[in-house]
Amino acid sequence: MPEVRRIGLTGGIATGKSHVRTKFEALGVPTIDADILARQAVAAGSDGLASVVERFGSGVLDPSGELNRRALATVIFADPAARHDLEAIIHPIVRREADAWFRSLDPARHPFAIADIPLLFETGGYRDYDTVIVTACDPETQVKRVMERDGISEAEARQRLAAQLPIEEKVRRADYVIRTDRSFEETDRQVQELLGVLTATVR
Repeated sequence: MPEVRRIGLTGGIATGKSHVRTKFEALGVPTIDADILARQAVAAGSDGLASVVERFGSGVLDPSGELNRRALATVIFADPAARHDLEAIIHPIVRREADAWFRSLDPARHPFAIADIPLLFETGGYRDYDTVIVTACDPETQVKRVMERDGISEAEARQRLAAQLPIEEKVRRADYVIRTDRSFEETDRQVQELLGVLTATVR
């Protein structure tokens, strides 16, 4: 039996991955968001959260025992070794859950599906995918978007961008690129166009 074609959707922070994923989903393509899987991996009472506390201490918990993401972000974006340790805890769980999700799909109904995975290149996870789509915009636009979205300083935003591969490198390694510098309508037009290309290639 043919398998569902695995398409990875990635890009830099604040390059519009969520918008693009949502648009593909609205057009009938099954999608999954690795950020949601990552949050589930460290939910209260999970083995993932226990491993995070073991590595980083109880200071990354809030009073209710949930993960304090802001406190953890302060640690990992200031220390590459700490960030890698966190990735070593979370990414295997996310990869396992994404694999199970793809296997659960019926290839007769869905010849391809999309997983939105922010660090697809950085973690080597791109090797699990048949095709990679990258969302991209100007780095200065990324900085502004991150500051507005997360309520952080410019220095913190640039620190977060520096923790990822440069967007130009991701674009270079992509099979397809969707630019998100302009309007939502223009981004949606690119998604619609790419959907036609992807559909044609699996017939």
